Amino acid sequence: AIRYSLREPAIFTTQLRALLRASTAGNLRILFPMISSYCELMQVKEIIARLREDLRGQGIPFDENVKFGIMLEVPSAVAVADTLAREVDFFSIGTNDLIQYALAIDRGNEQVAHMYEPLHPAVLRMISHVVQSGHRGGIEVGICGEMAGQEKYLPVLLGLGLDSFSMHPPAIPFIKKMIRKSRSDEVEELAAQLLASPSSIEARKCLNGYLADHHPELTM
Repeated sequence: AIRYSLREPAIFTTQLRALLRASTAGNLRILFPMISSYCELMQVKEIIARLREDLRGQGIPFDENVKFGIMLEVPSAVAVADTLAREVDFFSIGTNDLIQYALAIDRGNEQVAHMYEPLHPAVLRMISHVVQSGHRGGIEVGICGEMAGQEKYLPVLLGLGLDSFSMHPPAIPFIKKMIRKSRSDEVEELAAQLLASPSSIEARKCLNGYLADHHPELTM
C-alpha cells in the first residue's frame, strides 16, 4: 500500500506520472490506500505537486482537476479524519481492513475469525465519524469491501450517510432496487438506533426487525 510506495519512490512516481498523463483520456480519480497519518498524506501530495510541475515544464498535458482521495482502513486514519478531509477530494472507507484492525482480529485465523463483526458498535461509530468528518469538509464519502456489497447492511450504510458504494457487479441490481425502496427518514432512524446499541447482538436484533418489515427475504 502507501507504505511500500513511499519506500520505493521510483516505482511510485512512475505510476503517478502515468496516471496523470492518462487523466486526459477520461474521468480519472486516484485513490491512495492504507493512509494512516497526516504526514503520509503530505508526502504523497508533495510528490504529486512535483510531478505536476515537471509535466507542465515539459508541456505534457494532464487534467489539472484530477481528484485525489484516500482509503480509510486503519483506526488511526479514522481518528484524524477531520484533518485528512481538508486535504483530499473524497474518502473511501475500506471495511474489510477497518473491521479487522479495529477489532484486533485476523480473518484468516480460525481461532478469531468468528469475531469479525460489521455491526460491532465500534465499527459503526467509526464509519459514522468518517462520514460526518468528510461531509463537514465538503467531500464525498464512499465505502468498499464486503460490507458495501451485502444487501442486509445497505439500510444501515444509507442511514449513516454514505454517498457511494463499491461492490461486485452481480450485487448491483438488487442493491439499486433496495435503494429505490428505501426512505431516508427510516434508514436514518435505523442507523441512530444501531449507533446507540451497546453490543452487536442488540444491533443485529434491531436490524433484523427493520429487515423483517421492509425486506423479509434478508432477515439474518
